[in-house]
Amino acid sequence: MLRALDEVGIVPDLVLGTSIGAFNGSVIADRPGAAGVESLTELWVRIAESDVLQGSRIDRLKNVATLRPALHETSELRAILEGAHTPGRRIEDLTVPFQCVAASIERAAEHWFTSGPLIEALLASSAVPALFPPVEIDGEHFYDGGLVNSVPLARAVELGARDIYVLQVGRIESPLRPPQRLHEAALISFEIARRHTYHAAVASLPEGIGLHLLPSGNPVPFDDARQLKWRDVSSTSGLIDGAYAASIAYLEAER
Repeated sequence: MLRALDEVGIVPDLVLGTSIGAFNGSVIADRPGAAGVESLTELWVRIAESDVLQGSRIDRLKNVATLRPALHETSELRAILEGAHTPGRRIEDLTVPFQCVAASIERAAEHWFTSGPLIEALLASSAVPALFPPVEIDGEHFYDGGLVNSVPLARAVELGARDIYVLQVGRIESPLRPPQRLHEAALISFEIARRHTYHAAVASLPEGIGLHLLPSGNPVPFDDARQLKWRDVSSTSGLIDGAYAASIAYLEAER
């Protein structure tokens, strides 16, 4: 999606991110344009060629057996983030204004990181419940931002955006169906809540706001069992190419 936007000359002057979108968005906010796209693509290809979540199966089983709140450790996610950003980088030092959101456990509310250590904010925004433990920052604990604001349209408008490009990986454009298996019930339930929030935000957009929902180009249904294979990123290159083809076609049709 980012490659397609760059090729048609669309450069962001504000980047908002949630969860993995915060990670990807922070790289583009730091290095906007073709250089950032290339850097991010190379990073994900390297991740796909390695064990993205390095903890062993034995470690994960130990976490389950000892009733720990997550299968993986924060250090595993931190290693990925530090592969994209220099340790010590701060949000306010990025080239393009950037913010990311996380879910505060104590306040049961969204929290926007607008300044401070970048990697800590990205860790908080990406702390998927059960996969990673909550991230503590200044005495407060945070989970993945997708729990409270998966596609932050209202935040973009609040900050003055008039033309919004949504780069989503949830396949919002694909229809859902009733669940047929146990794992599908959880996936579809979460997706209903996420899509409801998104569609409510779309309905509340002020007049004059341009909204562009880029297609993911991913043919796999959201509720497919492969969604549960969170450690398998072997299809990364194909997903990147599919998203590019779908997005460039969408953007050229809009022109």
